[in-house]
Amino acid sequence: MKRILLRSGKSPFRAAESAEYLHQDLMATNSGNLLFSDSAHKLLSTPWSTITSNGIKTNPSAERAGQINDEYDVFVVPLANAFRPDFRASLDRLSRLIEQLTIPVVVLGVGAQVGADYDTDALLPMTDSVRRFATAVLEKSASIGVRGELTASYLNGLGFRDVDIIGCPSMFLYGDTFPELREPGMFGPDSRIALNLSPEAIPVGDVAGIATHAQQHFENLTYYAQNLVDAELLFWGDTSREAGHEDSFPLQLSHPLFREEKVTVPLDPRTWIDELADYDFAYGTRIHGNIAALLAGTPAVVLAHDSRTLELCRYFDLPHRMLRDLPACTGPEELYEQADFTSMLKRHRERFARIAAFLDKNDLENTYDHGDGGASFDARMAEQTLPPSLRLWDGYDDGNMRYRISRLREQHAAADRRIDRVIQNNDALNKRLVASEKKNAELGQYLGMLEKRLAKAESRLTAAEKKVTGIDRRLLVRIGPALRRRLRRSSKNVFSR
Repeated sequence: MKRILLRSGKSPFRAAESAEYLHQDLMATNSGNLLFSDSAHKLLSTPWSTITSNGIKTNPSAERAGQINDEYDVFVVPLANAFRPDFRASLDRLSRLIEQLTIPVVVLGVGAQVGADYDTDALLPMTDSVRRFATAVLEKSASIGVRGELTASYLNGLGFRDVDIIGCPSMFLYGDTFPELREPGMFGPDSRIALNLSPEAIPVGDVAGIATHAQQHFENLTYYAQNLVDAELLFWGDTSREAGHEDSFPLQLSHPLFREEKVTVPLDPRTWIDELADYDFAYGTRIHGNIAALLAGTPAVVLAHDSRTLELCRYFDLPHRMLRDLPACTGPEELYEQADFTSMLKRHRERFARIAAFLDKNDLENTYDHGDGGASFDARMAEQTLPPSLRLWDGYDDGNMRYRISRLREQHAAADRRIDRVIQNNDALNKRLVASEKKNAELGQYLGMLEKRLAKAESRLTAAEKKVTGIDRRLLVRIGPALRRRLRRSSKNVFSR
């Protein structure tokens, strides 16, 4: 039995409550992380393996490393856009842990995040961190699996050759098969449209305008947000309406999409995919939001805005358009008409064979070639009562009132403790300030005394100099004639010779 430790926010079989997802950040800040980690879990589920979720936070202590070495046979690390500056500290912690492990470490689908122009200069500050990570992994595996051609080229440029392009595990939720895509039919105001957008895409294109256009033209539109902050906004609410605050991008409850209750955040990949199966079309800047739709059989088009979306689109032949080139009035009908899903579907089996070969190279079996094709996994998932996507709280008791009150009480208590610490720190600083001022006053007095002594010393020195000058003059008067006589005698002696 191979004991696999998997880096993931949670096990797919943990049916957590919505409040747990938020409080413990089980989605690791983004719902898309659960989609590829659940897919990896299913992919590796064979009759000869046990899989344990490590959680998303890395504990690089020697104690934790020793525990992993003792209890597991391999550490599998599905990653997304990990090569980015704001993930550097997390990457370093992961490297420290891996360096202490004696078991194999296999990385699935790591990627670099830069602009759509693939310029990696922005990654220069973290070159040492990436080198350290890749070195640590390749000391414990045959190769490292990356998302696409950009990341492969980037690592090659750093001197690493054992790099395999395998894409993202999320696309292999059903192994070497892919769902048939439904025809959306004629687009009209009643069409069910799923929209997904990223705040990070705001500098690249008019995503706010795209959201407004969709909201105005489709009554059955749902905006699928994915970030933890979006989920917290739905769960807790805000005061933007009352305060009159507005933003053109859906980030506050004052936005029309929130006011019309057309916003949701998926908490679990299975319910996410099940929900998207009822839609006619999906589009937007979220790579996993669109992959989830495709896995549901719903046609989707990615609006690529950076390398993390673009290299996956190119590798998997996902229909996509460049966000920077799209006017805000671009609608689903135009995107669908120009989309071609042929290569995505036709080459899927070939791409699965590639990730299967990568796993074989790293001594890992997959359920489709070595197991039951995921049947046991699916059966176990069917037994779970999973939470639906999170919707806007209307203020009434939705079963989470106890949690909300308890959480607010905890936050209030924590705030009080922080205030007490600040007060204590201020008191300590005030005491140090008073002591410093007293010491400064004493130093001032001492300095004044020294200045008086110095003035007296200078006065005495002047008087002494005058005395010395007078003595010098008197001596010259007395010995001057004698010196002159001696000089004259010396001169005569010289001339007489």
